[in-house]
Amino acid sequence: MNIGKLYIISAPSGAGKTSLVKQLIADVDQLTVSISHTTRAMRPGEVDGQDYYFINVAEFKAMLEQQAFLEYAQVFDNFYGTAQQTVEDNLNKGLDVILEIDWQGAQQIKNLLPDSLSIFILPPSTDILLQRLRNRGQDDEATIARRMRDAVNEMRHHDEFDYLVVNDDFDHALAELKSIFIANRLTRQHQLRHLQTLLKALLK
Repeated sequence: MNIGKLYIISAPSGAGKTSLVKQLIADVDQLTVSISHTTRAMRPGEVDGQDYYFINVAEFKAMLEQQAFLEYAQVFDNFYGTAQQTVEDNLNKGLDVILEIDWQGAQQIKNLLPDSLSIFILPPSTDILLQRLRNRGQDDEATIARRMRDAVNEMRHHDEFDYLVVNDDFDHALAELKSIFIANRLTRQHQLRHLQTLLKALLK
C-alpha cells in the first residue's frame, strides 16, 4: 500500500499561508489539506466542511474526551483541532496531507509522528505583516495589535521546523513550497514503493 506523507505548515497570522496552501493544492497532485475543527465564528466567504468544520465548545470538548484529535490548541479565545480519522483516511489513500496548524499543534504532531515534515512561512518584515493584517479589513486596531504580538511569539518557534520559506514574492514562495514536496517524493524510500516493477525489469 502507498502511504502518503504528513506535512505541517505553520505561519503567523498575515504571512499568507492560506493563499499559498490553496494554490499549492491546486498545482500539486495527490495532495490535500486536512480540514480542522474549530469553535471560532465563520468568516465571510468560508464554507463549513470546506474551510473548517465549525462546531461549538461543547461539541469540541466531547471530541476531546473521545480522544478524537491528533492535536488541538487554543488560539485567542477559540479551539482548533485535527481529527485523527480524517488524517489517517487520506494518508491510507496515498495522499500527502497538509496540516495548517500553529506551533503548539506542530509540537504535538512531531511528538506523535516524528516522520512528519514541518514548514514555517515567514513574512519579509514586521511592517509588511502589519500592512497585510490591516488590508484584510476584518479586525479593529486592538485586535490587529494583539495579532502582531502573537505573531512575534509564533515566529520565535521557527527553529522547531524542518523548512523555512519567506513569503515576500508569492510566486517565488509557492515555487519553494512545491520544491519541498517534489523533492520528498523522490527519496529512495518513497520511490522504492512506486518503482518496484521498473526496478525488477531493469535488474533482470
